[in-house]
Amino acid sequence: MTLEPREHAPVWLAVSAPILAIAASLVLCSVLILWTGQPVLRAYALLLGGAFGSSFGIAETLTRATPLILTGLAAAVAFRAKFWNIGAEGQLYCGALAATWLGTGMVDLPPALMIPLLFAGGAVAGGAALLLPVLLKVRLKVDEVVTTLLLNFVILLFVNFLLEGPWKDPMSLGWPQAAPIVDNGVLPVLLAKSRLQMGLLVGLAAALLVWAAMRWSIWGYEIRAVGLNPQAAAFAGIPVNLTMLRVAMLSGGLAGMAGVGEVAGLKGYLTLDLSPGFGYAGIAVAMLAALHPLGVVLSAVFLAGIYVGADSMSRAINIPTYIADVLVASSVLAVLVSLMLVRFRVRWR
Repeated sequence: MTLEPREHAPVWLAVSAPILAIAASLVLCSVLILWTGQPVLRAYALLLGGAFGSSFGIAETLTRATPLILTGLAAAVAFRAKFWNIGAEGQLYCGALAATWLGTGMVDLPPALMIPLLFAGGAVAGGAALLLPVLLKVRLKVDEVVTTLLLNFVILLFVNFLLEGPWKDPMSLGWPQAAPIVDNGVLPVLLAKSRLQMGLLVGLAAALLVWAAMRWSIWGYEIRAVGLNPQAAAFAGIPVNLTMLRVAMLSGGLAGMAGVGEVAGLKGYLTLDLSPGFGYAGIAVAMLAALHPLGVVLSAVFLAGIYVGADSMSRAINIPTYIADVLVASSVLAVLVSLMLVRFRVRWR
């Protein structure tokens, strides 16, 4: 068996391949559902109904998808330039730290100015968290997978130190949490009696802007060129190191904005369990979307729907919620294989 590059992939194949891949992953996971002794169709109906069958379910799905959109964009932008940023989790917490620092009394502005300030501060903090790894990469050729991954633990330990020490809210009854964000900095709710907040609009706007920049701007062309072939890009006059630095700042900034949305919109204050792994899940979101900024929105909603629907399914019938992790992992693997088959043709000899 050999893989032969396709000169031109049909549109129908490019569109249908990911859909068929997700369907195949659902079929594979049905074996695990049967193993629990539950009917497959009813289980998937409960999963779908829990995620999208009511206004509450849709709101919860979109709430869960909000940080995934931003961390997915962070991974998609970085991976497009072959900068393997595995540190979105730490950058998310850096954005949350900046929002807490700015939004707990340091400045007092009206909401129209306070909310943009929090997102700007979070973006700067998230980008700053990637400054050391990208400089180590471009100057010393240090593998960014290692530096960004290990930096996650450093940042989380620093957050723990602050919450157990100087930033601990004296009104929290001993719980390790920071002071709440001031009212002018709290993100408005989009749907009454739900947790859905303005961070979703920020994520959608970011996806549109990133897509437009990657497709039509000079910076987007340089990012794609560096990702495809850095040597050829340098020969053509593209500043590879500067482009990599811009990519890192943009990627970290997007992840930092996800932290702002969680602190100022969902939680209202900084805690150590602010993120259950949104930074790592963003990698799955980006890969599921084939690194397309608009596809990130769809894949984030899809993954969020699986997690929210799995909770509902587990409450209704005796199926562990861990089936959601299996569904996500198998979907990503199946989509990656389908994308490979879109680019290459299998030849049997």
